[in-house]
Amino acid sequence: MKKNQKISLLMFLISASIFAQQSVSGVVTDASTNTPIPGVNVVIKGTTTGTTTDFDGQFTINAENGTVIQFSYIGFNTQEKPVTGATMNVVLTEDTQQLDEVVVIGYGSVKKKDATGAVDQVSTEDFNQGPVLNAGQLITGKIAGVSVTSGGGAPGEGQNIVIRGQGSLSLNSSPLYVIDGVPIADSGVGGARSPLNFINPNDIESMTVLKDASSTAIYGARAANGVIMITTKKGKGNDFKFSYSGSTTLYTPTNYVDVMDANEFRTLVNEVGSADAISRLGASNTNWQDQIYGDAFGFEHNLSTTGNIAGFMPVRASIGYTDQDGVLQGDNFARTTASINLRPSFLDNHLKVELNGRGSYTENKFANRDAIGTSVDFDPTQAIYDENSPFGGYFTWLNNDNVQNSLAPTNPVALVNLKDDTAEVRRFIGNAKVDYKLHFFPDLTATVNVGLDKSNSHGRTIVSDQMPSSQLDWNGSFSNYTNEATNKLFDAYATYSKEIDVHSITAVAGYSYQSFENDNYSFDSEAEEEGNNPIRIDKWRSVLLSYFGRFNYNFDNRYLVTATLRADASSKLNPNDRWGYFPSVAVAWNLNNESFLEDSEVINQLKLRVGYGEIGNVNGLGDYNFLTKYTASRTNANYQLGDGFYQTYRPEEYNENLRWEVGKTLNAGVDYGFFNNRISGSVNAYLKKTEDLISFVTVDPFTNFSNGIDKNIGDMENKGIEFELNVVPVQTDTFNWSIGYNISVNSNEITNLPDQVEVGGINGGTGNNIQLHKEGYSPFSYWVYKQVYNEAGAPIEGAYVDRNGDNQINDDDRYLYKDPYADVIMGLNTNLNYKNWDLAVVTRANIGNYAYNNMASSKSYELRATENSILTNLHRDYFNSRFQSITETNLQSDYYIQDASFIKIDNITLGYTLQDAIPSTSLRFYGSVQNVATFTDYDGLDPEIGGGIDNNFYPRPRSFVFGVNLNF
Repeated sequence: MKKNQKISLLMFLISASIFAQQSVSGVVTDASTNTPIPGVNVVIKGTTTGTTTDFDGQFTINAENGTVIQFSYIGFNTQEKPVTGATMNVVLTEDTQQLDEVVVIGYGSVKKKDATGAVDQVSTEDFNQGPVLNAGQLITGKIAGVSVTSGGGAPGEGQNIVIRGQGSLSLNSSPLYVIDGVPIADSGVGGARSPLNFINPNDIESMTVLKDASSTAIYGARAANGVIMITTKKGKGNDFKFSYSGSTTLYTPTNYVDVMDANEFRTLVNEVGSADAISRLGASNTNWQDQIYGDAFGFEHNLSTTGNIAGFMPVRASIGYTDQDGVLQGDNFARTTASINLRPSFLDNHLKVELNGRGSYTENKFANRDAIGTSVDFDPTQAIYDENSPFGGYFTWLNNDNVQNSLAPTNPVALVNLKDDTAEVRRFIGNAKVDYKLHFFPDLTATVNVGLDKSNSHGRTIVSDQMPSSQLDWNGSFSNYTNEATNKLFDAYATYSKEIDVHSITAVAGYSYQSFENDNYSFDSEAEEEGNNPIRIDKWRSVLLSYFGRFNYNFDNRYLVTATLRADASSKLNPNDRWGYFPSVAVAWNLNNESFLEDSEVINQLKLRVGYGEIGNVNGLGDYNFLTKYTASRTNANYQLGDGFYQTYRPEEYNENLRWEVGKTLNAGVDYGFFNNRISGSVNAYLKKTEDLISFVTVDPFTNFSNGIDKNIGDMENKGIEFELNVVPVQTDTFNWSIGYNISVNSNEITNLPDQVEVGGINGGTGNNIQLHKEGYSPFSYWVYKQVYNEAGAPIEGAYVDRNGDNQINDDDRYLYKDPYADVIMGLNTNLNYKNWDLAVVTRANIGNYAYNNMASSKSYELRATENSILTNLHRDYFNSRFQSITETNLQSDYYIQDASFIKIDNITLGYTLQDAIPSTSLRFYGSVQNVATFTDYDGLDPEIGGGIDNNFYPRPRSFVFGVNLNF
C-alpha cells in the first residue's frame, strides 16, 4: 500500500512539473528602429535550453512562471526577463560596450564610433590565453600593424613592441605606455627583465593602441612610436565577488642549434687534423646543449575581489604570485603583485576620485647566457668532468701554465653552475585623480592627476674561484649594484563639454610636468684588482614640461573634427632647441548616420577618416648631450704636478646642436560594420615622414672629444596599409564561432642621408658590421658581398661578384640586400563556444623578413675544428659550404642572409565551464599549448629574431598549461 502511495505521489509531482510549464511566445525588436531582430539567442538562465528568433524576430519556448529568460545578440545589451505569462515581447538596445564603447585616448575618452584616429582596443575577453607573464603577450597577433616579439625564451623576457615599423635609426622605437593615466618611464632599472613585468596581466581590463599621429599627438614627444593605453580592472557592482585563477605550466625546449654530433666531429678531425689534434679527441659523446637545457615548470596564482563599500566607493583589490623556471639551467623568475583601486564619488557625483596603487616584488635568478654560445662550440667528444682539472673537476682546455687556454671556450656546465647572478626589483606605480564638475558651471570639469612610478633594484654577481679562467691569479669575482628610478607626474587640465541640438563640442586644455630621476651605484672587485676605481656612481635627472589642448566637434553624429596641439620642452636638448610644437587634425564622416543609410538593415557602421599630425622624438637619447661632461681617469693613472699626484678628468663628446626628430604622418581609414556587426573591422593607409633623424655618426678628427657623436643627419619615409576583419559566422543558442584576422603591409626607406652609417655588429673577426643605413634603402639593410656558386649550387669560398668591374673585391663590391623587418604581418585568431566548451586558436605570420645566420657564418669553417691547440665543434652548415677559414668576406657573404618568413601557431586553448555546479559559482578548467608549431624555411634556431642577427639566441620553449578559473 505504501509503495502504491509513493508511486502515486511521484506521478503527481511529474504531472505537476509538466503542466507547470507553458509555451511562451513573443517578438524581439530593435529599440532604435522598432524592427524585428532575427537570430537572437533565447535561453533559460542557468541551463542550455533555448532557441533563436526567426526571420521575423519571433520565438517560442517552454518555461515555467518565474523562470528567467536571457535574450542576447551581438551588438545589443543582453536582457533578462522573468516569465509571467504566455506572451513576452522584448526590446533590445544597442550594446554601448560595443557600438558606443568608450575608448581611452589620453586626457579623456571618446566613444569608439566617434574616434577620428587609428585606434584599436583589445579587452579582457579577447586577450591571448596561456602562460602570460608580460602585458605585451596579451595582444600578440591581435592588432594590424603591431608587431610583438619576445627577446627570447627566458622567463619574464621582455616584449619588443613596434607599431607601424621602425621609427628611428638609433632612438627608442618602442611605444609609450600609459597605465591608468600615468606615462611610465622609457627604461627600467637593472635586474628588471622588462619594464612591463611589474604589472600583473590578470589586472588589465583593456589595452588601447593609438597608432597614427592624429591620435597620439596629444602625448607629444613621447608618442613618436605610438601609444599603448593600459586600463586596469576597476571595482563595480554592489555585492563583493571573488575570482581565483591558478595554473601549472611545463616548459620544454623545442630546438637546438644544429652542430655536429660526437661521431661526425671525430670523423672530421681524423680526416683533416694533425696527429696532435687527433690525440686530443675524447672518448665521450656529449651533447652540450642537452646538458644546459631541460624541462622547466611554472606556477601562477591570482586572487581578486570587487565590490562596493558603503554604497559610494567601488573597490577592487588583487594579489598574485608567479614562479617560473627557465629551460636554461639556473633561470628563475618569481613575482609577487598587489593592487588596489578605489573610486569614491561625492557631492552628488560632481566630485569623483580615483585612487590606483599597484606594487610588485620580483626575484630574478639569471642563468649564465655565455653557456648558450659555448654549448655550441665545445668539443662533443669530451666528458663534462675531468678529475685532473684544477677548476672544480670540470674539463678545461689548459695551457702550459695550467690555466685555461685564453682562446678556448669555457665548459658550459661550469658556466651555468659556478656563476650566481641574482637581483630583486621593487616597483610601485600609483596615481590619484580628481574630477570636479563645477556646480556653478556643470559643462566644465577640472581634473588633477598626480602620479608616482618608483622602482629600485639590488643585484649581485658572484663567480666561483673554481670557474675555468686564463688568469694566473684568478680567485673569483664579485660585483653588485643598486639602482633607483623615480618618475613623478603632475597633470592639470579642464574639459568643457556641451551639446546644443545636433552640435556637440568637447575641449580640453592642460598642463603636464614629468620628471625622471635615476640614482645608480655599482661595485666591481675585478676593477679594483686591476687598479681601476671599483665604485661607479651615476645620477641624472631629466624633465619634460608640456602644454596641451584638444578640440572635438560632432555635428549630428555625422561629421566629426578633432584638433590637438602639444608643446613639449625636454631637458635633453639645448635651451635654443628645447621646445617642440606638435599639432594634429583629423576629420571623420559617419555615412551610416546619413538619411540614405540610417535605415539600412545591412550597414551598421561606415565611417571615413582622414588625419594628419606631427610628433617629436628624443626617446632613448642620452641626457645633457649638448653639454661637455667629464670622466675621471683610473685611480692609478694620476698626473704629477710638483710633488703631488692628481686624478685627471677627460671631456666626453657633445653636440650642442641636437634637436627633435619630427615625424609627420598622414592617415586615411575606414571603419565598417555589417549585418548587426557580425562583420566588422577597419582599413587604414598611412604615410609617415621623419625628419632630422638622430644617429651616432663618425666625425672628423679634432672636431670633438670623440670620433663619434649623436647628430641629426637625415630623413626617413614609412608607409603602409592595414586591414582588420572580425566575423561571427555562427551564433546560436549552443554554438558561437568568431574569427579575427588582420594583415598589414609596411615599408621603410631612408630618403635623405649624407653619409652612410655602419651598424649591426656580428661575431667573428673584430669590428665587423653586417648592416648599413644608406639613402634609398630600408634602415638596417644587410650590407654584403654577392656569393658565387658552383654548378652543384654550393658556395665557392672567396668567390664573389665583382660588381663594379675593377678586378678586385673590396667594400665597393658590397651591396644592400634585404632587411630584418617583415613586409607583411598577419594575425588570425578564432574562438568557438559549444555549450560549456570553449576553444581558442591564435596564429601569426611574417612574410619578407630576413635573418643573418651568424651562428653558421662564425662557426662553420674547417680550421676552427683544430686551431689554437684545442678542438672546437662546428655548425653543420660546414657540410654545405665546406669553407676552410674565416675571413671578413666570408662573414659578409649574402650566402648567410636567409629568408626568415614564418607561420606560427602561437596558442591553442581548450576549456570547460561548470556553471552553478555550486550555487552562484562558475568554475572553468582549461588546457593550453603555447608555441605550438613554426613553419619556416629558415635554417637557424628561430626565424623570429629581433634585429635580424641570429647569434646566441635563448630558445623559446613550448609550454603546456593546465589551469582553473573560479568566480564566486
